[in-house]
Amino acid sequence: MYDLVLAAGNTLPDMRNGGIDPTELERAKVMENRDKELLDHARAVRDRAHAPYSKFKVGAAIVDEAGRIHVGCNVENAAYPLGACAEATAIGAMVSSSGNKIAAIAIVGGRSKLELCPPCGGCRQRIAEFGDANTNILLMDENGDIQRYTLAELLPLAFRLDGK
Repeated sequence: MYDLVLAAGNTLPDMRNGGIDPTELERAKVMENRDKELLDHARAVRDRAHAPYSKFKVGAAIVDEAGRIHVGCNVENAAYPLGACAEATAIGAMVSSSGNKIAAIAIVGGRSKLELCPPCGGCRQRIAEFGDANTNILLMDENGDIQRYTLAELLPLAFRLDGK
């Protein structure tokens, strides 16, 4: 970004690209493409969900510290407490593939159409186990509207045994 230096050391930002640093603009485009890719994986795996009781199918896709994508879907059971959330199955896929850290997670869910589907409290804690306060959580509805949160926004006082 080029800055115009004024008297007394003050600067005005370069107004090309609306005053946004071209490097930041390119980084934002890369992140937007990566977010869409992650959401596409979550949507695809959602179709594999086993939800015969609630009819609420959920898909989750995680990108780990190495940039690998891991997916999971909800798996219901007639004995309700034995079901598994999509986030939990995606985390299990990540761990079984030697992933250690969640960089971002995309979650989509709904019955006949996509609804905003934030993670339940238990899954927020599961994400905290493998993420940090800045872990990105992406949600999308049927219209393609994307909402982005950090883990700190959804779980401000995550329980941690290490005290961090």
